[in-house]
Amino acid sequence: MNGSGDRWILPDLQSALRWSAKRNGEGIRCVLDVLGEYAGNEREAAESVEACLSCLQAIRDHGLDASLSVKTTALGATFDHGLAREHVLALSREAARLAVGLEIDMEGRGLVVQTLEIAVECARQGRPPALALQAYLNRTPGDLHEVIKHRIRPRIVKGAYIGDTGDPYEIRRRFVELVLIAHGQKAPFAVGTHDPDLIGWLVIRFAETKESLEFGFLKGLSNITKIALAERGWPVAEYVPFGSRRAAYEARRRRYLQELHRLGRKAAS
Repeated sequence: MNGSGDRWILPDLQSALRWSAKRNGEGIRCVLDVLGEYAGNEREAAESVEACLSCLQAIRDHGLDASLSVKTTALGATFDHGLAREHVLALSREAARLAVGLEIDMEGRGLVVQTLEIAVECARQGRPPALALQAYLNRTPGDLHEVIKHRIRPRIVKGAYIGDTGDPYEIRRRFVELVLIAHGQKAPFAVGTHDPDLIGWLVIRFAETKESLEFGFLKGLSNITKIALAERGWPVAEYVPFGSRRAAYEARRRRYLQELHRLGRKAAS
């Protein structure tokens, strides 16, 4: 992988903006992520905040159908939870001022509680973000009820770190359970999956209520499927990371493809 031809990652904000405009033209919303997780000190966290602020302003200036996704580790969570909280709240205020969506990624298991607390605090201040919830954690059904109560839009994913179960069939079962909980609560929600079986089930299950969920995909995977869904009127978003701090993100994508290979499966085309 190198340069702007990367499958997973774009090199800078300008290329991410151009890509988003292209995707918007195909009926696909974008979720921009300024790579920079695991900030090790206040300076690195402050740099991530500045990059996020620039991204928010650029989304507004270019009139894009896009939101900003943040990871609390990029904003200081690994060394100062209070600092990360203040950074997310500041970004939430600016996103609201600019009328740009804010989404919070869920990371490792040890960060779940504080990430939930930050998302709930944003909601209590009148700016509920979207929040990823991981099917491979035992606690997630309870967390799902909590975020729905605070009008936080959940994005249901299988999980890309280390969970309470690694059984892919059990994780798929839990994913379906979470989707049905969210639907039963009549809450808008998103799903993040490239599993062709889950996508097929969702398309059938929600054929008459397409507006109730959004399909989320990663840049570099399932390009045929995401475009086809958008053409058929389904809400679709694409996660678009950019920047030079790419090692951790690329490692997770490699592990995902290796796991699919081990199971003899493929992502949706």
